Amino acid sequence: MPDTVLEASDLGHAYGSVVALHDVDLAVPSGRIGLVGANGAGKTTLIKILLGILRPTTGSTKVLELSSQRETIDVRSHVGYMPEGDCLPVDQKASDFLVLAAGLAGLPSQAARQRASDVLTLVGLDEERFRYLGDFSTGMKQRTKLAQAIVHDPSIVFLDEPAAGLDPQGREEMLELIGRLGSFGIDVVVSSHVLADIERTCDWVIMLDGGRVLRSGPLETLTDASMVDVEVLGDHAALVSWLESAGATVQTSDSTITVSQSDDLYGLVRDGLAATGTGLRSLGPRSTSLEDVFLEAGKRS
Repeated sequence: MPDTVLEASDLGHAYGSVVALHDVDLAVPSGRIGLVGANGAGKTTLIKILLGILRPTTGSTKVLELSSQRETIDVRSHVGYMPEGDCLPVDQKASDFLVLAAGLAGLPSQAARQRASDVLTLVGLDEERFRYLGDFSTGMKQRTKLAQAIVHDPSIVFLDEPAAGLDPQGREEMLELIGRLGSFGIDVVVSSHVLADIERTCDWVIMLDGGRVLRSGPLETLTDASMVDVEVLGDHAALVSWLESAGATVQTSDSTITVSQSDDLYGLVRDGLAATGTGLRSLGPRSTSLEDVFLEAGKRS
């Protein structure tokens, strides 16, 4: 596999006077990649440019080290795409549709039929293979869209809001399926505005807001507990002053202060307590969710 599976350089795109992407630069390694942001953040636009469906206004992109703009056919031969919208032919049976999708991707007839059968079983539609797609529930349609995205065994698959419209059980089953794709050697890009879904399924996160990249990096690094909560006895003004003079960032709330941006938070708090004679009630790491990181990054942008 290449060192990076997705790249963007000085990428920008506008729909007339509406700018959808601004100066996007990315270098993303192999794995399960989450593309997060509110509706209208530019997620779908970025995916379509990566796939060569849209030509960017400025800049360039690569997928699997292939240029999306100059080597579009090569890119598409290695990728799968699950669009957000309802795009299935209602008058086709699931098995026929998957055979067609596999054939369009270049699989011979017999191999296409076998692959279609295997993938329908994988996504839990083996007993529904001869039903018309128009009779499928929302959850079954989402599974079918996922099946057509992976029927040709792509190197990387793009899933645009894969859990959209699903009930809690359907969402849980879809997230489990996404989590299993890595075991088949398929890299995954999941676009979603539901941050909890990204935390469940991905190990690298790209955060978009207003068409700009807020953060891009490993999930475990972005959500690392790099803050501690300190609850003190009595007034905390002296401790706060001491910590800030030592270079830490401090937020206060009643008797609790939150300390961040220091190499040795616990050692710093210990020294501050001793220097100011402040009593300690409790001390512990603050659990940081992806939502916390996204909101904080948005404030700083």
